Amino acid sequence: MHYQRLVGVAACLFLAGGCVRGGTRVLGTTPPAKLATVGAVRTAPIGTQVAITGEMVEKCPVAGCWFDLRDESGTMRVDTRNAGFVVLDVPLHSRMTVSGRVKASGEDRQLDAAGVRY
Repeated sequence: MHYQRLVGVAACLFLAGGCVRGGTRVLGTTPPAKLATVGAVRTAPIGTQVAITGEMVEKCPVAGCWFDLRDESGTMRVDTRNAGFVVLDVPLHSRMTVSGRVKASGEDRQLDAAGVRY
């Protein structure tokens, strides 16, 4: 009888665990920021705090210190060097939200990341 009760409890825990959303991970810090698109960030003033949601389509293969994020409006380089984390272990094509500050890169804009949630 005790064995059946133990198996029943284990089955309930297993089923309940399957209903929980799979592991969201956070790298760095995620300060509050207004959600924007890549297209909007390209015209945002330098230093503006923003967040972008998209797909990581390319990353630095050696150090993981940058990645390219694509949303429906375009693709933007995200720099993680100053944030204290790298994305080497984050799989390509991961869906993520990145927050940070807009910075200049020549005549283009990049995002200086503060944190990533994927």
